[in-house]
Amino acid sequence: MPDGLHAVTRALDTVDDLLDALGPDGFVWAEDGVGIATGGVTATVPADAVTAALAAITTDDEVDRPGTGPVAVGALPFDPTAPATLTIPARVVGRGADGRGWITHIGPPLEPVPTPPPRPTRFTVRAVQQRAWWDDAIEAALADIAAGRFAKIVLAREVTVDADAPFDLRAVLRRLRSQQPGCILYADAGFVGATPELLVRRTGRDFESRPMAGTAPGSVAAEVAARLTASGKDAREHRFVVDAVHDALAPVAARIDVPDAPVVEHFGSLAHLVTPVRGLLRDDAALSALDLARLLHPSPAVGGTPTDAALDAITRLEPFDRGPYAGPVGWVDAQGDGAFAVALRGAEIAGAHALLRAGAGIVAGSDPDAEWAETVAKFEPMLRALVVP
Repeated sequence: MPDGLHAVTRALDTVDDLLDALGPDGFVWAEDGVGIATGGVTATVPADAVTAALAAITTDDEVDRPGTGPVAVGALPFDPTAPATLTIPARVVGRGADGRGWITHIGPPLEPVPTPPPRPTRFTVRAVQQRAWWDDAIEAALADIAAGRFAKIVLAREVTVDADAPFDLRAVLRRLRSQQPGCILYADAGFVGATPELLVRRTGRDFESRPMAGTAPGSVAAEVAARLTASGKDAREHRFVVDAVHDALAPVAARIDVPDAPVVEHFGSLAHLVTPVRGLLRDDAALSALDLARLLHPSPAVGGTPTDAALDAITRLEPFDRGPYAGPVGWVDAQGDGAFAVALRGAEIAGAHALLRAGAGIVAGSDPDAEWAETVAKFEPMLRALVVP
């Protein structure tokens, strides 16, 4: 990292649209218009060195709230053993829930934002893994579950979209924002999406996690809620996730509150079982939002349980590297405050090519047809944002 970095944060009168501030190699985190957008790269830092790197930056911060001053942003790989880095951006524009805005500059000025490319109008959508592979993988997973090797595994598959012109990332993000109310909008360079799942948020000693598992498509809220609530398979899948979040956070918490039963929440065309978990970190638990995210990942919502056995089976059964799919994506500031989501419902976009991944939780009693249909439903939001002829 360059020596002698200086971060300057000043208030902004208005921030109308965070996406207008998304610059080259930028990052976005937005929840109902609240969040940050960045541009440029001052430094790329190993995840283990982020706390020290942020502390080494001299800061002049007249706003002084979570997200001001220097921050580190990005998406971590799904594989917790893979090398992980975050970016310290050159510019950060933020907007708080009270409407107050700010801008932070670190390092040299940014280049002007390039003119958007012509909009693509023709698309080819292709499932990378064929249905026969899916059926075989589900059968193998169910056999492992019956043999007691693990209780749950999440298996994913891939779809590609190729267009006749490069995708405009801002246009894709704006469609996602419009079509996926309630989701967290994220972008890390060409990796973009709108996820419903908050992995963890830390503000001072307060923390929040919103584990979810159990998914149902449908436009009639009452019918979808009744179907999810009555599903024993979804209830079992969800409980694995909630218990894992509790067990990971309880040792570092002075207080942790876990509701007895989940609620059903709707995000666009999909509904999920959600259990809000809140608590207070111990005085001696010097853990940043990034530390908490790495403590929680991978949860049974994206890996399985027990974790190690499920991850071994994912490596054996899935014929691809997940990359950042289902990993933590978010930000952390120099005080350790920040937020990370689970990078779902997204795509890795490079020019006119997009790669999407979606998964389904497999437990005893899972049906290959139903799990394939669940992945179809999970692909739909991102496909709708990309394929606009």
